[in-house]
Amino acid sequence: MQQTAFSFHGTLHAGFHFAVIDTITKYGRQLTDHIPGPLCVPVLGCVGEATTLTPKKLLAKSFEAYNLYGDTIKGWVLDRLFIFTSNAELIEQFLVHSTQTRKSNLYNILKPWLGTGLLISDSQKWYTRRKIITPTFHFTILEQFLEIFDRQSTVLINCLSERANGVTKFDIMPYICSATLDIIMESAMGVNVHAQTDKTMPYKIAVREITNLMMWRFIRAHLNKELVFSILCPLKKLRQNKLIKIMHKFTKTVIEERRRELEIQLNSEAEKNHDPHDIGARKHMALLDVLLQASIDGRPLSNDDIQEEVDTFMFEGHDTTTTAISFTLYLVSRHSEVQKRLLSEIYAVFGELNIEPFTMSKLNELKYMECVIKESMRLYPPVPLIGREISEDFHYTHSRFGDGIIPANTQFVISIFNTMRDPRYYEKPSDFIPDRHEDTSSSNPFTYIPFSAGQRNCIGQRFAMLEMKVILCKIVREYELLPFGVNVEPILGIVLRSETGMQIGLKKRTSK
Repeated sequence: MQQTAFSFHGTLHAGFHFAVIDTITKYGRQLTDHIPGPLCVPVLGCVGEATTLTPKKLLAKSFEAYNLYGDTIKGWVLDRLFIFTSNAELIEQFLVHSTQTRKSNLYNILKPWLGTGLLISDSQKWYTRRKIITPTFHFTILEQFLEIFDRQSTVLINCLSERANGVTKFDIMPYICSATLDIIMESAMGVNVHAQTDKTMPYKIAVREITNLMMWRFIRAHLNKELVFSILCPLKKLRQNKLIKIMHKFTKTVIEERRRELEIQLNSEAEKNHDPHDIGARKHMALLDVLLQASIDGRPLSNDDIQEEVDTFMFEGHDTTTTAISFTLYLVSRHSEVQKRLLSEIYAVFGELNIEPFTMSKLNELKYMECVIKESMRLYPPVPLIGREISEDFHYTHSRFGDGIIPANTQFVISIFNTMRDPRYYEKPSDFIPDRHEDTSSSNPFTYIPFSAGQRNCIGQRFAMLEMKVILCKIVREYELLPFGVNVEPILGIVLRSETGMQIGLKKRTSK
């Protein structure tokens, strides 16, 4: 009797649950009936097609879908509605109205690794953390980081010398990856890990593998939930856990080491009557220092709080910048006139014989270099897709559909990659033309958003631009970039990659 009653109650509960889902689905279908998209079978939606996608196939599929359906597409995966768009006007409406959107639950696959740090958190937690972290990117702090950029770039130049014979093709991305990791560790974390000279560093290897695994899961919506992933892919789940354990062990060691150093430093400053909260007055006030000293409502951040922000910045601070620099070097190697202009500008700003020290003002004079970087990031944005979840019914205006409503809980995916290659916004969109960025005053700013836009734009974009300029200065000045090797084959994911790597050649420049 008890079993029968329980079974009846469970059946009733399940029936009610599916009835609610069905009602929500019907409501969503009615509101978005005018938005085109692939055939979605009842209940399952497009889940069959989603299971066959790979990072390599996703790019071709996205162009195929936009050619077939237009710049805004609807799709269902089980009971979840997805809207994909590359329409700049619609993107602007979503990104500027941050109160009606939150981070997509697609990002939940990153939670076991990054927790709910700045990248994933929402509402008050995000606002509080952003407020704590923002001062670490003040221009007075960035100016102090230039010495680190310079020194670690010199290590990079020395490491590249083994390849600079003028005849060998090689993938430059691993070299850049190690350099950006050294830079983010020393500038943001206050420690030096010598990633460029330690070829077997476990953290570096683990980050590369975990991002590829996350890409694979990211495009398979049915595997976004951790439980489903664990059941359907147990071996990949075990590998994911092992990689995360390696990375967490590393970051915990970094935090503990910096905490000890900071305690010694603060005690020393206290004896000299220095104010430890005067960020502008202290040399290399690292992000980790700020987190270790921060408090919310009078309570210091917990070890878990600090851990998730450190993991977030170590991922975002080197992985995306690695992609941006690597694609830029690849493109420069294939455009000799661009390389000549870059070298001439570097000589004009820093001198031909003895390079002057890097300063913010000098780096800001590299206008053409900035155009080159921007054009590279237009063609190959490090973060090609942005996900948002609509928290309440969203009223919008679309040039094709007119006024409409997208229902709450819809997953909204912005294809930055497609937007910045749209012929409506860019003439000859597939061509590498740095000069197009000299004057963009008449264009919609939401047609160019490699650092995202709105309230949740990239907090470290000035840091990244300065870092990229220093590295490009050092490499282009020291070596001639040669168009060796196969072409890149970009694959979409959390961070843009090339299946063929970033192959170039290097030849040491002869001194005058």
